[in-house]
Amino acid sequence: MKFQIDTDRAEIISEDGRRTSFWSDEGFAFLTDLWVKSGWNQKHNYTFTWFGIPVIQLPEDMIRYQEVVCTVKPDVIIETGIAHGGSLVYSATLCRMLGKGRVIGVDIEIRPHNRARLAAHPLIGMITMFEGSSVDPQIVGKVRAEIAPDETVMVVLDSNHTYAHVTAELEAYAPMVTPGSYIVATDGIMRDLADTPRGRPEWTTDNPAQAARDFVARNPDFVIEQPAWAFNESTLSKSITHWPDAWIRRIR
Repeated sequence: MKFQIDTDRAEIISEDGRRTSFWSDEGFAFLTDLWVKSGWNQKHNYTFTWFGIPVIQLPEDMIRYQEVVCTVKPDVIIETGIAHGGSLVYSATLCRMLGKGRVIGVDIEIRPHNRARLAAHPLIGMITMFEGSSVDPQIVGKVRAEIAPDETVMVVLDSNHTYAHVTAELEAYAPMVTPGSYIVATDGIMRDLADTPRGRPEWTTDNPAQAARDFVARNPDFVIEQPAWAFNESTLSKSITHWPDAWIRRIR
């Protein structure tokens, strides 16, 4: 469907003539969806650091993630996908501020300069890293061995985002998640990016969001549930996110 954007009237006009004001929740959702899609293609999320370390995330997702960590107060945060290490340090910062918790990171390749930078970081004592495939049974076993029986665990999946890999990660790490906590399958926005210059046609089905939906359909102990906002004095209820259908809560 084609739309016209009339900046003089502050309206979005659809092919059937329906008009939506910029200054409505529906108009805001339409405009932000376009902005997020364009921003992803232009690598907007590749322009941020956390305490000097690149963190390749949408800032809104980081803030929403912080709200959940503050609520769940996990003893252990497992992250698959390390890259530059900014997300590990961000999670470790949250743990330090909460006065509890530590972070376990897994990546198929931890580049020497990234490892050296993390090793020199003041929060390195709160971070454990394993190099290898996140779905390798030996790596999964090493991660599991780091968790005590009574610890609260949260998991963030941010490595290989294919349907097959995310499905394998969900099967491997979901059993470690504590009831009431979450396993987060990030970057489901891929499903909406197939028609972008940097996208791929197969992403309409080959994406983390589809893997998450299919996982919960097979596993009744888990539900897809966007965490409630901790504070909201607006009429808005939809997150601006790269992580649609990402938040999988263990309910029992």
